[in-house]
Amino acid sequence: MEEDLKKTGTTILGIVCKDGVIIASERRATMGTLIAHKTTKKLFKIDEHLALATAGLVGDVQILARYLSAEANLYRLKRDMRMPVKSAATLMSNILNSTKFFPYYVQLILGGWDLHGGHVYSLDAAGGAIPDKYTSGGSGSPYVFGVLEDHYREGLTVNEGIDLAARAISAAMRRDSASGNGIDMVIITKGEFKEVPGEEINKRLEKLMK
Repeated sequence: MEEDLKKTGTTILGIVCKDGVIIASERRATMGTLIAHKTTKKLFKIDEHLALATAGLVGDVQILARYLSAEANLYRLKRDMRMPVKSAATLMSNILNSTKFFPYYVQLILGGWDLHGGHVYSLDAAGGAIPDKYTSGGSGSPYVFGVLEDHYREGLTVNEGIDLAARAISAAMRRDSASGNGIDMVIITKGEFKEVPGEEINKRLEKLMK
């Protein structure tokens, strides 16, 4: 299943920084050798402190994103606090595991910020949930991991992390034909959920390439 998911044509990543979490994806959707869509949404806001990115079938992740968002809202209403990132990852893991014989065809990255700081989880279609400081998924992930392995360090700031995420996704788009057409990126900090404008990402990439 993991090998099949690498062939779905996507690049997603998650990075934990000392002052926030960065989740990013590119925008291309493919059907075999056809570029089916150039502005595909692969990055979803779940709550003010949680984001979900996907490699896999768009319909499957849309259902999962709606479900997780509803559960996060219910958690906040019942307990007057935000759902911990680990709890969100466990809930999503249980959903995926309960349907493993007829699985959701997805590979997910769930990231966010809670009372214990920043967290990123990689989830597979069978329900495995692995926390890490950085991770990637989809067909472009080998190129992303190459960049992250060389440049990620403990204590990375969000400002530095934006450059690193942009560099990593850009590397994947240059070498993976199923990834491209721009970058979507969000920053989640203790008090803010913010989308990074495409213009800012492009300016940073131009500066990095000089």
